[in-house]
Amino acid sequence: MPQSSAPEAGLSGSQSVDRALGLLSLIGREPAEGLPLGEIVSGSGLNKPTTRRLLLALMRAGLVEQEPQTRRYCLGEEAFVLGVLAARRHGLLELAMDSLRRLSGETQDTSFLTIRRENYAICLHREEGTYPVRTHALQTGDQHPLGVGAGALALLAALPDEDVDRIIAANEAALLARYPGFAPHAMRVDIAETRERGFSLNPGRLVASSWGVGRAFRYPDGRVAGAFSIAAIDSRMAPARQEELSRLLAREAARMEALLAQMFVSKQGSKPIVAAAPRQIETGRAAR
Repeated sequence: MPQSSAPEAGLSGSQSVDRALGLLSLIGREPAEGLPLGEIVSGSGLNKPTTRRLLLALMRAGLVEQEPQTRRYCLGEEAFVLGVLAARRHGLLELAMDSLRRLSGETQDTSFLTIRRENYAICLHREEGTYPVRTHALQTGDQHPLGVGAGALALLAALPDEDVDRIIAANEAALLARYPGFAPHAMRVDIAETRERGFSLNPGRLVASSWGVGRAFRYPDGRVAGAFSIAAIDSRMAPARQEELSRLLAREAARMEALLAQMFVSKQGSKPIVAAAPRQIETGRAAR
């Protein structure tokens, strides 16, 4: 982008949009590690005040995030969601389809891919199994508060405690009004049990006969990327089978993380980005 010394107030609407999109593209070239402000300023050719203003606008829209420790700017959750929705064959869903087909093929039950969008979870895909009696509690595109349902609970339990506290507080009114089985105190118990058990369990709280198990997977830098889950009628969810399904979910989560690691390759030397170890989350109970 050309050098600009014009005051912020003098920028036209179209100029602001063009320059903001240019910043988004610049940040997107380093999707995992992000860029510091100085490199964004020099790479864009904009002055620092204009760059800051445009970055704040992108952050308000969820398209850009600032990593708290390094202060680097990275692509935000909304950028990821829009990318998946607009070009599925190049996004997370494309990578996940083989895992979803394996899960449904081996179990005969329905499998799901769920992602986070702010304080909510969205079902990106539902892969039908062949078992004649199926559950219809979750459909592609359905959105529920994080923690409501097996995939959504797996996502929430994988987040740091401070994020969990903020999300539950933000969703409290909706939980109490529309999700009677998911009151905040019950959700905190579910989170602790998910972390201890190693997989999430929804024992028919949304639909009485529909049970589900779930497991989250992460990007190479430790951020939560999404969750796989499997749903079946209650008679097919005895404790022994829950453990069996959890092992299949763990296998596919590991495969997904390997695929994501291959995607996030540093351009400087073509070496996989070394993931930072996820921060230990204290739950007050031993985690396995």
